[in-house]
Amino acid sequence: MNLQISGHHIEVTPALREYVENKLDPVLRHFDKVTGASVVLSVEKLKQKAEVTVHVPGKDMHVEEAGDDLYAAIDAMFDKLDRQVQKYKQKLQDHHRGEKPSMHIDD
Repeated sequence: MNLQISGHHIEVTPALREYVENKLDPVLRHFDKVTGASVVLSVEKLKQKAEVTVHVPGKDMHVEEAGDDLYAAIDAMFDKLDRQVQKYKQKLQDHHRGEKPSMHIDD
């Protein structure tokens, strides 16, 4: 898998790079068909922003998150990405089984 980490108005330190790689590991464990990922970390005035684009066969998933703390923004971003990847994986599994995704209707 090709991983690209870049910084916009911020230097990507080895500690920051390792933190992003560690946060990406659970996503890769949930879905092993990820072909590439691009992470952009940036600082805009007082906001710390983290963006990721993950390439999977047939789809690109993009998630971004901003906050006061860059590490908190990275955590929240990868939580969102993990949910998206799991939802996409479930959709693929349902499609291959010939089932329609189940819809829950509450009375």
